[in-house]
Amino acid sequence: MQYLIDGHNLIGKLPDINLDDPNDEAKLVQKLIGFSARTKNRCTVVFDHGIPGGVSRMSNRNVKVIFSSTNSNADKVMIDRIYKQKNPKDWFVVSGDNEVLSVARRRRIQVLTSSQFVDLLQRPAPLDKPDVDEAVDVHLTEDEVDEWMTLFTKKPKKKK
Repeated sequence: MQYLIDGHNLIGKLPDINLDDPNDEAKLVQKLIGFSARTKNRCTVVFDHGIPGGVSRMSNRNVKVIFSSTNSNADKVMIDRIYKQKNPKDWFVVSGDNEVLSVARRRRIQVLTSSQFVDLLQRPAPLDKPDVDEAVDVHLTEDEVDEWMTLFTKKPKKKK
């Protein structure tokens, strides 16, 4: 899955990042990088009024960071991207803006409010459990057990 996220809207819902912080965007991007690594999902986060507008150098392979130009805003950029999606079923839109969410629903894109996405961001990584087919055969023969016992019960030689 891929997520299209209204960055400043999401920051406003996070308990540990403040919109007044001059590094709020960078802090959110770091959280999204961790989320992306944990979930194997890609994110595109859109912020209002960057100078210059466009794709930011904060972007990496899994998290694309976009700033709207000074004559636009994140909502307009997101709506434009929603209309251009060729595979809407592969996307989630994260926003608190009713118009953005409504356009996404009309395009059959799954939506999450920013508050709902905060819950996803704060979830711990799932524990990896091996599939039954990948389980290791732990049955040892009596000779193997004896060999291991010999290896691990030897007392170290005293130095002269």
